[in-house]
Amino acid sequence: MMFWYGHGMGGWGYALMAIGNVVLWAVLLVAIVALIRYVTRADGRGTGRPIAHRSAEQVLADRFARGEIDEPEYRERLAVLRDPDRPLTRQ
Repeated sequence: MMFWYGHGMGGWGYALMAIGNVVLWAVLLVAIVALIRYVTRADGRGTGRPIAHRSAEQVLADRFARGEIDEPEYRERLAVLRDPDRPLTRQ
């Protein structure tokens, strides 16, 4: 019988095996969490929050609040949204 004297794993072998085991499980856990977050992601930005179905007026108000459009353009577009037969005068 050999009893693993001389040809087996020593103390460092057991330590490396334990560390490797912990690293393996950590990598698997991170991969599973990343996969779940990727699959459940509702919008393209990766926030994980579902896309809120907002009306066109809300989107227009958000653009105005961010400063993307000025007040006359906001009011004109809002009027067009409320009365679709009215054409836009600004280009």
